[in-house]
Amino acid sequence: MDPSTVNQQVIDSINQSQMATMSPQVVLTSGAGKAYQSVSQSAAIAVQDAADALRNISTIATTAAGVAIAQSLANPTEAALYSQVLANTQDMIAKATDDFKNIGLAAATVLKSFPSG
Repeated sequence: MDPSTVNQQVIDSINQSQMATMSPQVVLTSGAGKAYQSVSQSAAIAVQDAADALRNISTIATTAAGVAIAQSLANPTEAALYSQVLANTQDMIAKATDDFKNIGLAAATVLKSFPSG
């Protein structure tokens, strides 16, 4: 056997490997899948950021409500002022919850409308 001759089975194997990994359809599908994964990861990060914002606003509102209640108990004549603070903290949480919901819905809409492959 001539050492400079390549076995036909080896050549066939290489050709089949190239066709399986480099054909236009495989490249197109693989690229679309990677794009979909990137968009889905971005959507997940947006939802995580919205959850962090909701958590932070909740912490701030809860702290403000605790201070308002303490001040209201210490200064009963100014209870109306502190009642307004409590209403504002509830409004903060409601708006942050709406933002979280809207961001989640927007992320889901983008992901559902993006071609997956």
